[in-house]
Amino acid sequence: MISPSEIRNKAEKKYLFFLQQIVQGLPFLRVQIPGDKTPSRTLLDLQREISALVSQSKERKGFGYTIDFQTVKTKSIGTQALPINIYFDSQRDFLKYLGKEKEVESLLADIEKILTEFPELKNWICQFPTRVINHQGKWENILKVCRYFKIVPKPDCYVRELPIDVHTKFVESNQGIIREILDIIIQQHVNGTERDFEKRFNLKYSEPFIRFKILDNEISKRYFSNIEDMAVSVSHFKSLNLPVKKVIVVENKTTLYTFLTLPKMDGAIAIFGSGYGLKTLERIDWLTKVDLFYWGDIDAQGFEILSQFRGYFPHVSSVLMDSATYDRYSEHHTGTPSYLTIKLNLTDSEQELYNFLKINNLRLEQEKIPFSYVNEYFQQL
Repeated sequence: MISPSEIRNKAEKKYLFFLQQIVQGLPFLRVQIPGDKTPSRTLLDLQREISALVSQSKERKGFGYTIDFQTVKTKSIGTQALPINIYFDSQRDFLKYLGKEKEVESLLADIEKILTEFPELKNWICQFPTRVINHQGKWENILKVCRYFKIVPKPDCYVRELPIDVHTKFVESNQGIIREILDIIIQQHVNGTERDFEKRFNLKYSEPFIRFKILDNEISKRYFSNIEDMAVSVSHFKSLNLPVKKVIVVENKTTLYTFLTLPKMDGAIAIFGSGYGLKTLERIDWLTKVDLFYWGDIDAQGFEILSQFRGYFPHVSSVLMDSATYDRYSEHHTGTPSYLTIKLNLTDSEQELYNFLKINNLRLEQEKIPFSYVNEYFQQL
């Protein structure tokens, strides 16, 4: 037989449907609770279960579920009055039983505020009333933010610079709900392909920086007052207009210090690629017009990063990632296992070395290659 705790669980599962009904202004529908009509095998157990059931019912507490009984003849315990129907007959009974009276009262007040400001949110509220409940106490400020974006859909400022009378971190702390609403009320101005909040809603955002070193003294002197090592935002790097013919991208932080010792080269710069972080270079159009080189660790991940980079720039060549360099300086150090199964964008010789390193889980890190060998290699390059 169904227990009081099972009734509560089933009633809670019906709460969302109830909310969707009242948001649409529909009259209360009796909430029916399916129950197990199978009686217990012993009279004592049956009496105990019925007593527990009745103790939490409207009959005893003045609110909650109502029980309809029917006299039934059973084989094991004879003729007994068994519960055949359990239900909540009124909105008050249902909400008081769940302890949701104040919650629903606040919900209806918040809905009135929201729809007075933005009637176009009616369907969203009907579908997701719990979104409104989950942000009770915040709607005055949420509506302030949405009201501003409705008037100024392209603010072109940082999120903490928005001239809205809310805490400076309020928008960041409530991005999820604000995003859902803005997607509806300023739909025509939303950058729908962008997932980042700032990019999606035409705000300024903190860009990643690209660190690079000028390897040509003349470029360093003419354009950067003899500064050689620097970092600029992606957008600034994208707009650089330099007489550069060669770009060498190096993989990781250790190599960052190594590439600072690279020899001078006419018309050349070196970029810190930061492993898989080199995705920041994907939209740098002028890299398609230069000789582009990639230098990573000689291990499975190094070649996988090279393959990724070549997906952005098909003309990129690898440097110091060959069998001769590996055989000369390898100490047979263990690498990081790779479980990648997709086809890589590698040359035949690169693929052969990659397969060997991956199968045997081997690695030659860049810093294991002597500077003299590196410098000689790049001087020839």
